Amino acid sequence: MTTYHFIGIKGTGMSSLAQILHDSGEKVQGSDVEKRFFTQEVLESKNIEILPFSKGNIHEGLTIIAGNAFSDDHEEIQEAKEQGLPFYRYHEFLGEWLQNYTSIAVTGAHGKTSTTGLLAHVLSENYPTSYLIGDGTGKGHENSQYFAFEACEYRRHFLSYQPDYAIMTNIDFDHPDYFSSIDDVFQAFQEMAKQVKKGIIACGDDEHLQHIQANVPVLYYGLADTNDFQAQNITETSEGTSFDVFVRNNYYDTFTIPQYGNHTVLNALSVIALCHYENMQSEEIKKLATFKGVKRRFTEKQWHDQVLVDDYAHHPIEITATIETARKKYKDRPVVAIFQPHTFTRTKTFLNEFAESLNEADEVYLCDIFGSARENEGKLTINHLQELIPDSRVLQLEEVEQLSAHENGVLLFMGAGDIQKFQEAYEKQND
Repeated sequence: MTTYHFIGIKGTGMSSLAQILHDSGEKVQGSDVEKRFFTQEVLESKNIEILPFSKGNIHEGLTIIAGNAFSDDHEEIQEAKEQGLPFYRYHEFLGEWLQNYTSIAVTGAHGKTSTTGLLAHVLSENYPTSYLIGDGTGKGHENSQYFAFEACEYRRHFLSYQPDYAIMTNIDFDHPDYFSSIDDVFQAFQEMAKQVKKGIIACGDDEHLQHIQANVPVLYYGLADTNDFQAQNITETSEGTSFDVFVRNNYYDTFTIPQYGNHTVLNALSVIALCHYENMQSEEIKKLATFKGVKRRFTEKQWHDQVLVDDYAHHPIEITATIETARKKYKDRPVVAIFQPHTFTRTKTFLNEFAESLNEADEVYLCDIFGSARENEGKLTINHLQELIPDSRVLQLEEVEQLSAHENGVLLFMGAGDIQKFQEAYEKQND
């Protein structure tokens, strides 16, 4: 029996895939750096062995799955190739694995993880389902009917997949270190659309997605009345958000989700459209109401008189959405943004847009840019962003105590780097 060895098993996608294979009855192990990651806990709870990197880990009988973060000169990858072991990159292996199921790829510049989590929740409540979510969560099932997974456009990795269905949430310019323009991003999604086998569920409120050509039916969802699936009468309550769904202008049913903000309604609408297309009953689809959310997407914690929120928002549109959620959920409380930009290229590309989105908060704190110094040729610093946001402050780790001045505040710790260390330091000081 082969053992699957994951090089970089603590990565979010890798950790999810390792869990799926383990749950499906396969033997799994992996290696990574010593530093502790939040993905580790669940791997350890399943007794999946995590080794420190070493070429001595590589031997006969292993099938190697390597994380995309590691180049071909990594010692374990070199050793695996020298020994001629079966070798896959993460997305290549996933592309083969999903052929065993009715597969649903969730892709888009924003909202992938939350939508995949919601879809996986609804399917799992009704059918044996495997899923792979970009927050490090994965679950396999030996007799799964469905496989829901997050498909990332970065470096066109999602072109390794030929799914039955694709949900496309939006097309936007992100990853400026790889894509040259919005047209380049669109072309990648267009190519992906041609590989889908049964149907595409696309957000019709997104002008770029309106131009997608496919060989399968494209169903549009959104708030505009030109969509096949439309949400109307959106109302916020203390429990979350309720809305009516119209299918081709006919009332279908009313749904409730425990989240806030129009972006969360759109995510739910995409899941409703897909489930409806697969002939699920509305009573089954209403399991949306019990979805608890995914990691690092508006993850809340009550802290003295404040609410602390950990969120992965690292693009201006995501920051706007996170601030909108806070405003709708906590109507009368001050919203404080603590933001750490992720990568110098992204910060430089969206400098003005970051300033605009952060200006929607009542107070703004900025942390030093998270990224490798070698990509910062123009010597960009956090002060360039600070200059564009009136009254914003640069926050150092040893100065987090000042956040306690925001009485009754909702503190949004946002970023894709290690912004969590600021929240942890703040909680320690205020224990």
